[in-house]
Amino acid sequence: MQAARPHADRQLPVADEVFLDHVGHFVRDPDAASRALARAGFSPTPVSVQTNPDPAGGAPQLTGTGNVTAMFSRGYIEALFKTADTALGGQLDAGLARYPGVHLAAFAVADAAAAHRRLGGEGFRMQALVEMQRPVDTGGAAGTAAFTLARVEPGEMPEGRIQILTHRTEQMVWQPRWLEHPNGAFGLSGVWIAVDYAPDAARRFARFTGRAASPESYGQTIRLDRGGIGLIGPKSFALMYPDIPASSLPFIGVYGIKVKSLSVVEDLVRRAGLRTDRAGHMLEVVWPEELGRGLWAFHE
Repeated sequence: MQAARPHADRQLPVADEVFLDHVGHFVRDPDAASRALARAGFSPTPVSVQTNPDPAGGAPQLTGTGNVTAMFSRGYIEALFKTADTALGGQLDAGLARYPGVHLAAFAVADAAAAHRRLGGEGFRMQALVEMQRPVDTGGAAGTAAFTLARVEPGEMPEGRIQILTHRTEQMVWQPRWLEHPNGAFGLSGVWIAVDYAPDAARRFARFTGRAASPESYGQTIRLDRGGIGLIGPKSFALMYPDIPASSLPFIGVYGIKVKSLSVVEDLVRRAGLRTDRAGHMLEVVWPEELGRGLWAFHE
């Protein structure tokens, strides 16, 4: 188990680094989710449908989900919707039935195949390593975003679809034209999860990420090479975030966004009619209902 080094300032990890890469809202309507992101000052990308290459050389096959994203200079967020009755599509349905909101947290590594072997060695039941892709609007010729996913079997990480991936097409995914946002967002900084018992969840996440957990007054924290994970007991979560009751545990209810100016964000989201709470150097903003239940923690 390693302690994380000082936070790396690059998009993709190298060597044995582990980054918080993105979080995913499970939504029913991608167009409504796109409008909700824009309302909060993000610049959403066009809708994209995810596929797997056909091993027999035929047409790509639907994975069961598609997405709309908000891309940052460091990391991104996505809104996932169902496209087909596959196992992945069924997971999205099950997540939405439990609560609408974030059910996915993905961690980037340089070698997903090596991570897949490590996770198996840590005792996790693993799904097969998978190559996934989705079409990308480049503003010109058609493009493809490709990545390799290492996923545990459902139930191994009860917090949601917790996965490790390696990006194969950085320039396709992080196109400069999508990186500027009216709210000044430029980085995904952390994710906070309400859990029944933080020490147990922290031990699993420590095994999953290969990074040590540290006790905090509210629960446990795992610091990655970029970003981090907070695991919070139900009483502490209710005190910290009374605007978003965790009616079903575990609950991925909060994630952090780095911005250029809190004042700019605060003015924008208040004019958009979103609920806010300013606490020192942090601005908490409750998501529009089209994105589910939860809040953003914006900070400079």
